[in-house]
Amino acid sequence: MARQGQIPPSESNQITEAELFMTLVVPAYNEQERLTGMLEEAVEYLEAEYGHHDTHSKSSSNGSLQASGQQADARRGWEVLIVSDGSTDRTVATALQFAKTHQLATPPTPKGPWNGVGKPTRITPGAMRVITLEENRGKGGAVTHGMRHARGTYVVFADADGASRFSDLGSLVRGCEKAKDDHGRAVAVGSRAHMVGTEAVRSLLRNTLMHAFHLLLRLLSPPATAAIRDTQCGFKLFTRPSLPYRIPYMHSEGWIFDVEMLMLAESAGIPMVECPVGWKEVGGSKLNVVWDSLGMAVGLAVLRGGWGMGVWSR
Repeated sequence: MARQGQIPPSESNQITEAELFMTLVVPAYNEQERLTGMLEEAVEYLEAEYGHHDTHSKSSSNGSLQASGQQADARRGWEVLIVSDGSTDRTVATALQFAKTHQLATPPTPKGPWNGVGKPTRITPGAMRVITLEENRGKGGAVTHGMRHARGTYVVFADADGASRFSDLGSLVRGCEKAKDDHGRAVAVGSRAHMVGTEAVRSLLRNTLMHAFHLLLRLLSPPATAAIRDTQCGFKLFTRPSLPYRIPYMHSEGWIFDVEMLMLAESAGIPMVECPVGWKEVGGSKLNVVWDSLGMAVGLAVLRGGWGMGVWSR
């Protein structure tokens, strides 16, 4: 809107105040089989770590409303935004059913990819929202769209397969807290680099292509982004003040969007920290390792050309 003269440039980076502590954005394309287990582990952790727990806050004007999650408190509370990216299966119905049943007095406990069958976790009304994109835009488009609706002090995105160990979110939060600049901006990048060559990342082809991609990344990306050893892990955390420096300027909607987010953060001087996280392969992946790797290489070249030659600008 600022580019079109509809609002002053000075207002283009403004963002509303946070209403809760943590927003989780889950991009989902035809994930009816894997989504439930991932959500089970996510909400169990989110509620245990960031839930209101029926306790009052001295910062609240109405303790009862705050304790139940009905009044905003940027230091507590969480939400999950599931962005169905043009799904043609029952992804949306699965997400809505999960939200409905987990508001019951005794919610179910589906098996998760990391913890198996966990303890029942009851969620508050409104803690989960489902966004439906009519057409498939790609993972980057879904994540970017979800972040536009985030209400959290922190915003994390995680893949719907649950391959990243969600309980490592605490490490990302601590990384951001340490890295924040004077404006409260920071990015924490979940990383599998410490696992390359281990049984968890056992595919020789995957490891080879990962090394080749990061060689290209070092050649085509600016230094801070190039220093990130694993740019493609689907587990990244952003502080709210960092969002206006990235989200309005995103162009990539495919697999390479992670790199563009990091490049935009670097160009704005936002601190970035890489944090090791647990990760394991989960069946049902839609990633074609060879063709999507080639697509990411082309996408990286387009990103570098678009921003480097001034085709795109802030």
